Amino acid sequence: MESNASSMARVLLILSVIFTLFSSSNGVVGGAFEENFSKSCPGTHFKTSKDGQIWYLTLDQVSDCGFITKQSYRFGWYSTKLKLVGGDSAGVVTAFYMCSEVEAGPLRDEIDFEFLGNRTGQPYLIQTNVYNNGSGGREMRHQLCRYSKFNQRWVDPLRRFFVDKVPIRVYKNANHTNNFFPAQRPMYVFSSIWNADNWATRGGLDKINWENAPFVASYKDFTIDACPWKNPYPACASSTTQHWWDQNNTWHLSSKEKIDYAWVQRNFVVYNYCQDTVRNKYKPQECWLNPLD
Repeated sequence: MESNASSMARVLLILSVIFTLFSSSNGVVGGAFEENFSKSCPGTHFKTSKDGQIWYLTLDQVSDCGFITKQSYRFGWYSTKLKLVGGDSAGVVTAFYMCSEVEAGPLRDEIDFEFLGNRTGQPYLIQTNVYNNGSGGREMRHQLCRYSKFNQRWVDPLRRFFVDKVPIRVYKNANHTNNFFPAQRPMYVFSSIWNADNWATRGGLDKINWENAPFVASYKDFTIDACPWKNPYPACASSTTQHWWDQNNTWHLSSKEKIDYAWVQRNFVVYNYCQDTVRNKYKPQECWLNPLD
C-alpha cells in the first residue's frame, strides 16, 4: 500500500466522485424516475436535470426530501452516484439505506449509509448502521471527504459496505449466536436529505445554519443488481447457484479486499460500537466474529 498520507489523498479524491447501485434485467434499468421510484417531498424540493439523469433533493425549513424504490429486494449489490452538500452542512444528513418497511416501522430491518454534515472545511463522517427487528445500535463511523462512491453488497453470510469498491465495513451473519442479522425480509431502497441537527454533528452541538439553505444533494446512475421480491416468494433465491450472489466466492472478501479492508480500519475508523465499553457493558456477540475469515 502507499504511505498513509498519499493513500488518504488518493482515496479522498476518488471518494469525492460517486455513489452507485448496479442493476440486472430484473432490477432497476433506467427509464423515467416515476417508473421505478416514488418521492416523499413537495415537487418544489425534487427536481431533475433536463435529460432526467440527475435528481436534486432539497432541504430547507419548509421540508426535507427523499425517494424510495417501488420494488423491494433480497440479496444483491446496491449503489448510486451522490454529490453531498458543500460548505457548511452541519446538522444535515444525506442518507442511502435499505429498509423492510416503507414507513420505517418500529419492528423494521434496516441497513444504513448516513453522511453526517460538517462545518466548513471539516470532513464528512460516514455512519453505517444495522437494524434487526427494530433494534439498532450497531454504528460505525468513518472519516471521509465530500463526495463518495458507496455500495452495499448483500448475501446471506454477510453484508458489506463499499467505498469505491473498497470494503470499509463487513457485517457477518451471527445466526449461531444472537441472530442479529437482517436477512429474511425484503427491503426497499431509500435516499433522503433531512434535518438531524439534534445528533448528527458533534452529537448535536452544531445546529443547522438555515441562512445557508436551501441544502441540495444530487443523485444519478441509481441502479440495482439484486433479487426482486414477488409475494409470497422472491423471484430468485440464494441457493440455486444461478446468480452471482449464489457463488461461494461472493461470500468472502478477496485477498485484495482483505488488504484494503485492514488499511481502512487502521486509517479511517473514528467510532466502532464493538469497542464502546461505555455503551456496551458486554460486547455484542457478532463483534466476536472475524470479518476476514
